[in-house]
Amino acid sequence: MNDPSQLRTEFIRFAVETGVLKFGQFTLKSGRVSPYFFNAGLFNDGVSLQKLCEFYARTIVAAGIQFDVLFGPAYKGITLAAGTALELTRLGVNTPYAYNRKEAKDHGEGGVIVGAPLVGRVLIIDDVISAGTSVRESVQMIESAEAKPCGVVIALDRMEKGQKADPAGSGTLSELSAVQEVNQAYGLPVLSIAGLNDVLAYLEGSESSVAGDVQLLESWAAVKLYRTKYGVTG
Repeated sequence: MNDPSQLRTEFIRFAVETGVLKFGQFTLKSGRVSPYFFNAGLFNDGVSLQKLCEFYARTIVAAGIQFDVLFGPAYKGITLAAGTALELTRLGVNTPYAYNRKEAKDHGEGGVIVGAPLVGRVLIIDDVISAGTSVRESVQMIESAEAKPCGVVIALDRMEKGQKADPAGSGTLSELSAVQEVNQAYGLPVLSIAGLNDVLAYLEGSESSVAGDVQLLESWAAVKLYRTKYGVTG
């Protein structure tokens, strides 16, 4: 049930079928023109959210990572933490979960953390890692509670080089992806349900929804070229 290769294949197929993963030409926030686009916000009904959280739960169990609390940073991480906690119970793992408010509450229980106390090893769950801002803020909140962040789990790893901050605006490429930068900065393992290599495998393999389809073959070539230009090693 939790074979990692099968999990990745199933997830990419699911993302394509739900329209969350699309192929074409998309201008990213970085200014790059990408031949594919992943929009986790389109997991926006009960069925797709349940299935997404099932993939998160299976990925966590397959990795064997040990944790005490699941933490979802606001806003997208809130539903992911709650949904994944539910799906983990189906796999025999009852886990506490928590999330944060964007603004501290000054009445009732107060504070910024809602749900279970942040204690022991805390696993952060989010949709993607772009600039790493959400992870940095999560690590600060977890450490402020005297708990220990033990990893991050995301849906898709684009596996591409970041852009170094450059006052001259040259857009110099970093040799590390956002995921690798998080790993290097905080020493945290980052789990992803799938990555760019799995997108390519879907396009080129028998798992494609229409094997040999011209449009899929063109998308495969475009994604492969994009990986050659912007992809990271490792």
